[in-house]
Amino acid sequence: MVRAIQDTLKHPAMSLADIVGDLIEDYETLHLRSPDTTDIDTLKFLMQQQHGLKQNDLTEIDSQDVVSEILSGKRELNIRQIRTLSKQFGVSSATFV
Repeated sequence: MVRAIQDTLKHPAMSLADIVGDLIEDYETLHLRSPDTTDIDTLKFLMQQQHGLKQNDLTEIDSQDVVSEILSGKRELNIRQIRTLSKQFGVSSATFV
């Protein structure tokens, strides 16, 4: 088994596979790098850009005062709110963590 793996790694096509892998990695780094965003940035994007929602449309997660504090960055999302938002927007809970 070890011999078969060693033979595969020495195959002439492996150098081509390494080159292609490096090119893919370079492309992804340049073009697909996701910007550093906060959970609030993500929430605002989902609300405004994806669903056309306003602050008063988020009554399911909490009171308007709490939603306002969340959107202004004065308060963090809690687990219950994250679960509600992930269901509402159809995204993973990890989106807001």
